[in-house]
Amino acid sequence: MKRTIQHQLYYPHPPEEVWEWLTRSELIAQWLMPNDFQPEVGREFQFTTRPMPQFEFDGHIFCQVLEIDPCRKLIYSWKGGPGDGSFNLDSVVSFTLIPKEQGTELLLEHSGMMENINIYNAMNIGWLKNIQKILDLIHAPEQTTKRN
Repeated sequence: MKRTIQHQLYYPHPPEEVWEWLTRSELIAQWLMPNDFQPEVGREFQFTTRPMPQFEFDGHIFCQVLEIDPCRKLIYSWKGGPGDGSFNLDSVVSFTLIPKEQGTELLLEHSGMMENINIYNAMNIGWLKNIQKILDLIHAPEQTTKRN
């Protein structure tokens, strides 16, 4: 059985501002991981983090942008594995932004998770913490502009 991670979070900011945190490489690096993301359909990119041998993960996540609807939706593939050319995680990440009164609701869905409950639990907690980081960072614009 494939599992899906789903989280929903409200940001008291317009969709355009939240969108920047999902599509600018230097901002993504602040809440998720170092990357070479570019918001172009078909673009292949990578995230890098520390290896986690207990999950047969070498620290490299291979992605490809599948869909972009500016300030509304971003979808990309998400693949990772032990580093031998095989993938034990072949999934899709989707961000949907819904304008709300005085803010934006962000829906995150990571679908196609493997049956391994340990990987699922770790990523489920990780995604929630990471999208909450956006909320903290977006409230500290003076810090983010100094890094740009």
